[in-house]
Order: sequence, then structure tokens, then C-alpha cells
Amino acid sequence: MTTTYLDRILDPWKESGSLSRSLNRTTCEFPAVNVWVTGEEAVISSEIPGTNREAIDISVSGNTVTLRGTRPTEEKKENESWHRHELWHGDFDKTIKLPFNIDAEKVNASYRNGILHVTLPQLESDKPRKITIKSD
Repeated sequence: MTTTYLDRILDPWKESGSLSRSLNRTTCEFPAVNVWVTGEEAVISSEIPGTNREAIDISVSGNTVTLRGTRPTEEKKENESWHRHELWHGDFDKTIKLPFNIDAEKVNASYRNGILHVTLPQLESDKPRKITIKSD
């Protein structure tokens, strides 16, 4: 449906939803992540192609994990200019809150073919405990 000039005058807030979506797109959504949670751990999978493993930093605090790093700019030769430039580059910083505290000593991360996998075990003291009821 096309919005006309008259529509915008009669209802100036009509397009606020599309403006909000546009503003959200300008924020850094890189790197994209998938996060899934089991009863004992969370797993993060993230595509970060073109980044060296040494340029990625993973930090954990409480129930929060942060991925930081740099994706380098693709170098172009002196006589080249961009015709289309869509690949994101630069510094990134993504923080994810989990529904439990993380056991930082048991976090495991691997990076292969541009895919980062991070396994984040739940802190033992946060796991539900079965309480035995004693009889009198």
C-alpha cells in the first residue's frame, strides 16, 4: 500500500513504524547470532567470516556474555572504487543476557570456517536442587 501526501498530513504517525524499523537497521547487528538453551547450558553460534580468531574476544560476567572484535576492511587497489559495498566491517560488540548465571571456568569456544561456537554451562549453584523431605 502506498502512502500519499494526504495520508501523511491526516495521520503523521502512520509511518512511525517504518521509521522505527529503519533506525533499528542502522545499529550494529553484526555479528548475527543464534542462541539456544538446554537445561544445563546455552550455546551461541555466530557467523564472523573474514575475522581472525585472535581478533575475537569473549567475556563472561554473571548471566551475560559479550562478543567483541574487529572485522577488517577489505583493501582495494588504487585504481578501484566501490560499485556496491554491503559487507559490514569494523569493530563489533554484542552482549547477550542468558536466563542463568554462567560457569566462566567451564566455557568452551571454537572458531572454524568463519563460524564461532560458544558453549556456556550454567553455574552449578544456579541449577535446581531436589530437596528431600524428612519424616518426623
